[in-house]
Amino acid sequence: MRSNSKTQLFRIITLLIIVAIVGCKESSTNEQGGEKVDKTTLNDGDHPKLILTKAGVESIRKQLGNIPIFDNTLKAVQEEIDAEIALGIDTPIPKDYSGGYTHVRHKRNMIVLQKAGVLYQILNDEKYAKYVKDMLMQYEAMYKTLPVHPKTRSYARGKLFWQCLNDSNWLVYVSQAYDCIYNYLTEEERNKLETNLFKPFADFISVGNPQFYQRVHNHSTWGNAAVGMIGLVMNDEVLIDRALYGIKGAEMDKTAKDDDGGFINKDGTAGFLANIEEPFSPDGYYNEGPYYQRYAMYPFLVFAEGLHNVKPELKIFEYKEGVLLKSINALLNLSDADGEFFPLNDGQKGMSYYNDALVTAVDISYHFGAQDPGLLSIAEKQNKVLLDDSGLAVALGIKNGKTKPFLKKSINLSDGPDGKQGGVGILRNEDIELVFKYAAQGSSHGHYDKLSYSLYENGEEIIQDYGLARFVNIEQKGGGNYLKENKTWAKQTIAHNTVTQNENSHYNGEFEIGSKHNPELNYFSSDNEFVKVVSAKEVNAYPGTEMLRTMAIIKDDELEKPYVLDIMKVVSNKANQYDFPYYFLGQVLNSNFEYKIPTTLKPLGNKNGYQHLYVEGSAKANQNDTKFSWLNEGKFYTLTAATNVNDEILFTRIGANDPEFNLRREAAIMLRRKNTKNTLFVSTIEAHGSYSPVSESAVNSKSSIIALKVVLDTAEYTAISITTIRGNTKLFITANTNASKEAKHILKINDKSYTWVGSYYYK
Repeated sequence: MRSNSKTQLFRIITLLIIVAIVGCKESSTNEQGGEKVDKTTLNDGDHPKLILTKAGVESIRKQLGNIPIFDNTLKAVQEEIDAEIALGIDTPIPKDYSGGYTHVRHKRNMIVLQKAGVLYQILNDEKYAKYVKDMLMQYEAMYKTLPVHPKTRSYARGKLFWQCLNDSNWLVYVSQAYDCIYNYLTEEERNKLETNLFKPFADFISVGNPQFYQRVHNHSTWGNAAVGMIGLVMNDEVLIDRALYGIKGAEMDKTAKDDDGGFINKDGTAGFLANIEEPFSPDGYYNEGPYYQRYAMYPFLVFAEGLHNVKPELKIFEYKEGVLLKSINALLNLSDADGEFFPLNDGQKGMSYYNDALVTAVDISYHFGAQDPGLLSIAEKQNKVLLDDSGLAVALGIKNGKTKPFLKKSINLSDGPDGKQGGVGILRNEDIELVFKYAAQGSSHGHYDKLSYSLYENGEEIIQDYGLARFVNIEQKGGGNYLKENKTWAKQTIAHNTVTQNENSHYNGEFEIGSKHNPELNYFSSDNEFVKVVSAKEVNAYPGTEMLRTMAIIKDDELEKPYVLDIMKVVSNKANQYDFPYYFLGQVLNSNFEYKIPTTLKPLGNKNGYQHLYVEGSAKANQNDTKFSWLNEGKFYTLTAATNVNDEILFTRIGANDPEFNLRREAAIMLRRKNTKNTLFVSTIEAHGSYSPVSESAVNSKSSIIALKVVLDTAEYTAISITTIRGNTKLFITANTNASKEAKHILKINDKSYTWVGSYYYK
């Protein structure tokens, strides 16, 4: 009997094991009806597994004390979190906009929780796990009865914050903390947190707010990552599926818009994979611009890292030909010499790759990518790393002497999911950088500034783009949110360095029109060491008008520094007024024209951004070359423009109709050409010389270009001659139509024949 009982018991145990294995291997169909997911890849006992891994923690502990940049980062984080623990826990009832105390406190808490969780794993000190647990339990007690946030401005109000976007930020960070202390908690504690906090939280920002979650936008990227990351930690297939593919069966209003005027879900696409597929071009350019790419890269990359660790079968870093990792190289190239991102579209000046999101981007790109040694030089400048597997890889790379400079060269980044919706061309020659925007609208954060540009010298702005009108997280200024002047000024065409026709913005300033069109590249050429050129055409900004702009940075031995040649060709079916501004920064030095100063400042117009421009001076161009010089940051600059006697010259300054002083009081010089059909704006900008306030000496303070002349302008070609102070003349010819690298050209100008192969001629 005893033997038979043992045999029977053995059979029962064996059967239970088989059932358990089969149960673990059951597959569930995702909410979109896609491929089945193998649950054996998700093991509840493997924590941490999201960003930190068990193997990674072991490796980190073995290397501690031997990896300087990692050790220093760990020490700084430990000091920071120890100070927070000493202050005690505060989870106030939410009531404020961005910048207010409750907003800042909950934002601080999410970061502190994530860091404390990491410290628990690396240092194996339970005080950090207890701190995370205690704070999470306070949030659990609060969230069960927490109403929607009292501030009503957002199209998708949160609970902890005034908008679901910030709630999603919170969950992205806190999911990492929960993963780190998962095994420290009892099963009862985990059930309590998941039932009363994490699952309701994830449901609220997704199925509770589909207008926020079910779209392609940086907002929903955060939402997708938040839902997916907590799903990975909890082994919740429903949440993971919802994160990847969106909400099954969600019915959306195709005409609904968000607070910035962008469509919420016009095309019906949603989910994390769609948010990789749609906004990124094959080159890695993100359609909202570098400021928002920087913001979105954190959820993109940390969720991707979690998917890579927990669901390697998805091969997330290979999705769309590895565009997530490719995008980091694009983003770094969208920064100036100081690492600050070019303020394309809605972008706050000063945001740079020193931001924590870029520490994440650089470390993950290095670890999961091709281990580009150039990234290590960026990490050294950042002077900190992630306290995880990828940060360890970077720290070891630096320690082992693998660092090489990250070289930024001229680059053309296509826009659109297929790379066929325009782009951004960046020309670099020595210390001069030119950023030429011929991109698509850029979602709701786009500006009406086709064929615009900005210009830099060694990180300093020469000709600027205004960027956004917002004081981020400064409560006194509109709750830290976008100001009304962002629409009335910053997005309008006249706020940018491009042509405005009849005082009306491109696409009539309407998102519905702008989102349907984009400029097209004529050519991009950067192979020549001395001449870098980008050229693009826009035919939809103004019906009946075509604009073709060709910009070059040319290095000439007769000039101290490379200079910019700008050719804007306008062809229209009717006479128009064209305004062509240059938003320079610095102090006016001199000009070769006489101007009048008004006794009373008045706005230049009454709408489309013109209402925000004061007229500070006016003149008539009195010769073929109009010259204007200014001084900025100890360097001299000169604009030389080919003009005619009918051209008006206006000095303007931002600030009219701005009673709350929300706009910066910055200047521009503007060329105005009235009652004209077809026209050509041609100019050069020279950077030259220097001034020292210490020695009070000015060096090379005057322009070296004495003449700028249009020698030919046809549908096929435009030719410009540039004469220097030494009396030598160079000719630049650009192909307006047949501009391929292989095209052969034969052209006669003033009885002289010119023959070349390629997009342009310069000699």
